[in-house]
Amino acid sequence: MAETVRYGLVGAGLMGVEHIRNLEITPGAVVTAIADPHEPSLRRARAALGDRASGVTAFADGGELARSGLVDAVIVSSPNFTHRIVLEPLFDAGLAILCEKPLATRLEDALWVAERAAQSKAPFWTAMEYRYMPPVAAFIDEVHAGRIGALRMLSLREHRFPFLKKVGDWNRFSENTGGTMVEKCCHFFDLMRLIVRSEAVRVFCSGAMDVNHLDERYGGRRPDILDNSYTVVDFANGVRAMLDLCMFADGAEQQEEITAVGEAGRLDVFIPSGELVHSPRVGFGNPKQVERRVVEVDAAALGAGSHHGSTFYEHQRFNAAVRGEGPVEVTARDGLMAVAIGMAAEMSARDKRVVEMAELGF
Repeated sequence: MAETVRYGLVGAGLMGVEHIRNLEITPGAVVTAIADPHEPSLRRARAALGDRASGVTAFADGGELARSGLVDAVIVSSPNFTHRIVLEPLFDAGLAILCEKPLATRLEDALWVAERAAQSKAPFWTAMEYRYMPPVAAFIDEVHAGRIGALRMLSLREHRFPFLKKVGDWNRFSENTGGTMVEKCCHFFDLMRLIVRSEAVRVFCSGAMDVNHLDERYGGRRPDILDNSYTVVDFANGVRAMLDLCMFADGAEQQEEITAVGEAGRLDVFIPSGELVHSPRVGFGNPKQVERRVVEVDAAALGAGSHHGSTFYEHQRFNAAVRGEGPVEVTARDGLMAVAIGMAAEMSARDKRVVEMAELGF
């Protein structure tokens, strides 16, 4: 691998621009090509590239980019439902790939991606930025180090703003996104698997579209994406996890809150404050011994995106994998399993029942 890794991007929307900004501050990375059929998106990408835009070739589709010989690695940040068709020529060209979540919107497509990735000699990385938020990474390390004893319960809360507008309003319909539990929540199901270190066996989700998008119409169609839900996931090792999602809580002080409870105590992490709180068991009536610390994030990383610096840190690890200097940390199978749990949650919310992962073949 040459000293500088040449990157291409397929999909130059909001997330594509975030990747561009983070590659700008990633040593040994240079963007050489972008592909997007939407000219306004290409213009925003060129603006993000600034003075370097003149050295970047633009293509109308990812196939042309894949065959151009201009790139060593490609970031796929196109709409969810396009991932399989975008990935085909990239796999054929033997390129290193970082594919945004969710891996796909249909289970058969996610399985196909995982199979092709397993056959590829080049690294394939599923973009799961939430793993790389420094406070969350510190939280995971402490849980795995046994700071709270054996983990028994895990809860994740995201109270945030509604889905943003996307080109052609594609993200208003589950047929394009896979549904909110796939589109938004696969990040959290990935975190559950990573923290619990086991596989999901059953899922129950209660959710609805109660506040957002009710008055929106697109071609006479009303959106069908959940804007709030509770999801409980049982894991094979006996740990249970819960996700509390609300997408009409714009004013919440903390957007993400994660709590792990073990036999010896409790650990919390809060985003964006970055506070990590350890509360050991002390016995009823005894003084509490709560410890608090703030996990700092590099200012440049914070300024380059909207995911609490995580995209920057993820790119350092992916770049190392492309160079052969580090492992792939988030595999296509990780992406597949996160999608599968999300799909089980969508089924559960729709059918109002518990869904066994065995029903999906897992």
